[in-house]
Amino acid sequence: MGNRGMEDLIPLVNKLQDAFSSIGQACNLDLPQIAVVGGQSAGKSSVLENFVGRDFLPRGSGIVTRRPLVLQLISATAEWAEFLHCKGKKFTDFDEVRQEIEGETDRVTGANKGISPVPINLRVYSPHVLNLTLIDLPGITKVPVGDQPADIEQQIRDMIMQFITRESCLILAVTPANCDLANSDALKLAKDVDPQGLRTIGVITKLDLMDEGTDAREILENKLLPLRRGYIGVVNRSQKDIDGKKDIKAAMEAERKFFLSHSSYRHMAEKMGTPRLQRVLNEQLTNHIRDTLPAFRSKLQSQLLALDKEAEEYRGYRPDDPSRKTKQLLQMVQQFSVDFEKRIEGSGDQVDTVELSGGAKINRIFHERFPFELVKMECDEKEMRREISYAIKNIHGIRTGLFTPDMAFEAIVKKQVVKLKGPCVKCVDMVIQELINTVRQCSNKLESFPMLREETERIVTCHIRDRESRAKDQVLLLIDIQLSYINTNHEDFIGFANQSSVIRKGWLTINNISIMKGGAKEYWFVLTAESFSWFKDDEEKEKKYMLPLDNLKVRDVEKSFMSSKHIFCIFNTESRNVYKDNRTLELACDSQEDVESWKSSLLRAGVYPEKVFAVIFLLSPSIG
Repeated sequence: MGNRGMEDLIPLVNKLQDAFSSIGQACNLDLPQIAVVGGQSAGKSSVLENFVGRDFLPRGSGIVTRRPLVLQLISATAEWAEFLHCKGKKFTDFDEVRQEIEGETDRVTGANKGISPVPINLRVYSPHVLNLTLIDLPGITKVPVGDQPADIEQQIRDMIMQFITRESCLILAVTPANCDLANSDALKLAKDVDPQGLRTIGVITKLDLMDEGTDAREILENKLLPLRRGYIGVVNRSQKDIDGKKDIKAAMEAERKFFLSHSSYRHMAEKMGTPRLQRVLNEQLTNHIRDTLPAFRSKLQSQLLALDKEAEEYRGYRPDDPSRKTKQLLQMVQQFSVDFEKRIEGSGDQVDTVELSGGAKINRIFHERFPFELVKMECDEKEMRREISYAIKNIHGIRTGLFTPDMAFEAIVKKQVVKLKGPCVKCVDMVIQELINTVRQCSNKLESFPMLREETERIVTCHIRDRESRAKDQVLLLIDIQLSYINTNHEDFIGFANQSSVIRKGWLTINNISIMKGGAKEYWFVLTAESFSWFKDDEEKEKKYMLPLDNLKVRDVEKSFMSSKHIFCIFNTESRNVYKDNRTLELACDSQEDVESWKSSLLRAGVYPEKVFAVIFLLSPSIG
């Protein structure tokens, strides 16, 4: 292509761009291009109009550019404009061009200031322009206007990101000089996707509006925030000039005089101004197309080969071919199996951020809900004492004894172990229910085939129900095994094997500190088998207090209507103070799930809820 000249590159890309837009695949192949990015009132429109030498862009308050405008400038002997959506119609009056942009924008987005990623393609022929293609993107906004959605800022950001994240896209970051460069919306976005500044071209506008005694010399000399492609300063027409229909040629002459006469810029006047910016963009876009064209050609060829291969498969396609239907059926069933496994294993590509589901919920059932169901078992202390007494007396018969008979111990313990059947079976039920829910979630992808979806759910659910019956039989068998032999020699029989092991760590709020000392306060808590300690921070350097677990129990505290946190408290069964002058230690969490989780951890440490009664301490020789 070198023989034909580099100037043929930009028109070639323009033809590709038009072709993709016509078939609804705009820029799908990452065409080399320049995207214009800037905040509202940064001067983007004025820069583009100066390139053309005509007023043709919509103006007004709020978001004016609400669809990407693909502006193709083509050097020609005559001057006119044409739109891709109005093929064959030439616009010689540029006021009509503005009206057509506004009308086409409203046609897609409505008149409520909404936005759309569907581009408008405008081609301008003129003897005053260099071959150049620019994509004018909506100005970055912060506050919704009129009927705009509340997330309009995020919508605009996402639209801009669709263009500038591509490696083939140069970024024209437009920033007004009377704005702090560190707070430039355009440069912030550019830095996110181009941290080295390799693809970003800086444009500084409104240099004539800077406060007296200040200048942008360090910025324009590329010293303050360096970019590989540097900065170019321009001076656009003021709003008063625009309202007064000041000629763009006169404005550009005034721009040149400004740079030549300004003490801070005269040494670089030849490198500043709109004509210089247009030449630089033409040169850089041409070079950029030349550099990216080989990779683009390679990608295009690989996609073409893939399409040819896919087309080859369908050349002999018959809708009623049973082998094709069988293959599709197997693929859908296999995908269902993969999705189910991912939801259970936690390796799915979509992560639920709203609630626990799948394997995470099953994990919680095993480690939090099941222990909590165990401690919820009601135990009447008086009834327990009476049963123990009768058991000991009946085993002694007519004799009197000094020690508690083993048979009495086993009779009482076995009666309590039997109670474990209810929570264990309930645990199986909860796991089965979550598995069935997961099956339904995975079958959503089959909703286009209702019969297949229904049959898949039926088969898998029946299999789960069959395994449910076997699981319950196995659980009940394990409990029967425990009932058949009470191993009093087990190392865990008299408490914990390792008293110093840490059971849990985490942040909790002490809710009942005196108001004089600042009210509720957050501490880092460490729970072991022996104590409950808290520190000022999670490095555990400065311990505030250590509370022994002897005679401690837990109870719920009703949530205050003024508090957003969920509360539970720890107290001493002997009515002693728990912490300083406080009879209870009120602890607050952000959610009820956190409360239940902490209560389960305390249960492992031997701190039981208020109604729970430890059987082993009731078995005493003194009873009877």
